[in-house]
Amino acid sequence: MSGGTKRNVLGVGVDATDYGRATEAVVDAARERRPLALTALAVHGVMTGVLDPAHNARLNAFDVVTPDGQPVRWALNLLHGAGLTDRVYGPELTLRVLARFADEGLPVYLYGSTEETLSRLIPALERKFPALKIAGVEPSKFRAVHPGEDAEIADRIRSSGARLVLVGLGCPRQEVFAYAMRPLLDMPLMAVGAAFDYHAGLLRNPPPWMQRAGLEWFWRLGLEPKRLWRRYVILNPAYLARLAAQKTGLWKATPPAPATGRPSTFDV
Repeated sequence: MSGGTKRNVLGVGVDATDYGRATEAVVDAARERRPLALTALAVHGVMTGVLDPAHNARLNAFDVVTPDGQPVRWALNLLHGAGLTDRVYGPELTLRVLARFADEGLPVYLYGSTEETLSRLIPALERKFPALKIAGVEPSKFRAVHPGEDAEIADRIRSSGARLVLVGLGCPRQEVFAYAMRPLLDMPLMAVGAAFDYHAGLLRNPPPWMQRAGLEWFWRLGLEPKRLWRRYVILNPAYLARLAAQKTGLWKATPPAPATGRPSTFDV
């Protein structure tokens, strides 16, 4: 894929980037009051794009797509010689971005998840970052957007004074939301996956050795087997097979052009 740090991983444009550069991209966009859409993709997120061409095109329209999972980092190194020594994990990136926003007095808006999770997340973040300004909080409605509701949501976010929106709706709903709302907001949107649950204390991170070995999926499968078994048992082997096919040239993995039109409906 042409330009910047984008690299083709199974047809999805993933940035060969690190925590520092990803954090700076978000902070710069907030300072300059310009839109930016960022997501951190693990294997499930990449495969969601592979299996849905329309969603793949949306992902390829994102400004920044970080390698959230070790297997995605490995793919960047294997296919493109990226030389990345670490992944850019969504929950960790969230903390690094919030630290910068707290230091610079830039307010943030939390969108998504449940009221229960948000009620635990806010005090946890305030303890960790006493100077952090939380401009607004809005739980998910767990339904499709109503006509005109997207503009109302954008108005609430803008009027709050926020300079960043953290979106915790789960993959792929959060990516569709960030893509759809990007034209309506003059600030970055970060699709942060399970970061809300982790930082609210509802999920536990695996031991560091499991994270380094790319076994976080196994840890999460043990915690939520009924919800996640299909994701990992089916998608992980499919990812490896397609990665091998792209590496050997058996599959070209041609990326679709970045999407340009807003979706007619999406979840809020």
